[in-house]
Amino acid sequence: MLLDPLQARRLFQHALQHRYAILAANADSPAAVGDCLAAARQCDAAVIIETSLWQLEGASFGRGDPILGLSRYLAEVALLAASEAFRRVPVIFHTDHIKGPALQTILAAAIKGVPMPLSRGQGALAASTISVDASELSAEENIATLAGLAEMAKAHGVEATFEMEDAVDDDYTSLETARQLVGSVEARQPGMIWLWAPALGTQHGLTPGARAFDPELAYRHVEAMRNLTGRNIGLALHGTSGLAESDLTAAVAAGTVKVNWSSELLHLRAQAAAAYFRDRVARVEPGKGDWKKTVMDNGLQSSVTQACLPSIVNRMQVLGGAGQGSAFCEMAQTADGN
Repeated sequence: MLLDPLQARRLFQHALQHRYAILAANADSPAAVGDCLAAARQCDAAVIIETSLWQLEGASFGRGDPILGLSRYLAEVALLAASEAFRRVPVIFHTDHIKGPALQTILAAAIKGVPMPLSRGQGALAASTISVDASELSAEENIATLAGLAEMAKAHGVEATFEMEDAVDDDYTSLETARQLVGSVEARQPGMIWLWAPALGTQHGLTPGARAFDPELAYRHVEAMRNLTGRNIGLALHGTSGLAESDLTAAVAAGTVKVNWSSELLHLRAQAAAAYFRDRVARVEPGKGDWKKTVMDNGLQSSVTQACLPSIVNRMQVLGGAGQGSAFCEMAQTADGN
């Protein structure tokens, strides 16, 4: 089931209370989205499907138009999450690396909802959670952008749940910076931030960093958020591709509830695709045995799924999420009185 912004908050609180983290997979094709949901179903975990600007504009979704890409991506996730196969899998749709001139337009559409033309009438779909990519923003711009989006959501009468981030590839985020960023938004728009993503020594892009992950600093950030806002706010950990399992478990123990995973997943899928064609190079020409079956997209994607699914499942298990999907669903149904 695709969670709305308020249900997403409950899931983060459930993860923090029960000390597990939700895998946030940057899935850049419909096949990758399906594989992540299949992995979550296999180990009974929740999952976050997140998208970045290059995916919204890419050939799989927007073909150059990020709003069209957002619509197609949301429709893909919503249909799968509502299907019989995945209706018991808690699914969050999250906007990740959205930056540049189109940032405000894309995130406003994700919050208000993008129209979905139907055979009769029209519907709309919105993101579960929102983040602002802070990598190219000053502290003041970061604060103003997120606070402005929160104000816009209230003006339109829609709920929104935000992740706030520091420039996560930069030096370790100090507690003073955390208080400045989150505290400033909290003062203007209280109760809108439910995830905090400080720089904790990790690095995007499978790039060996000069710094080590600091779990003690992570714990202090969770504590600082509680003292600052009066509520429990879990951490979002960026740049985890290549991070040791011991670091991941330490991050969860410290209060991390969302673990972003992109570069390693992209690499796994690319390796699997390359192996598929390398092993079948003699069967891609017409007249070569089952060549048509070989060149159909289903053959390639089925092979990639088979190769990648165990790694996705393992990641969810390392984060402690196995078995928590149905536990959250039961809790949510009780809370909703169903």
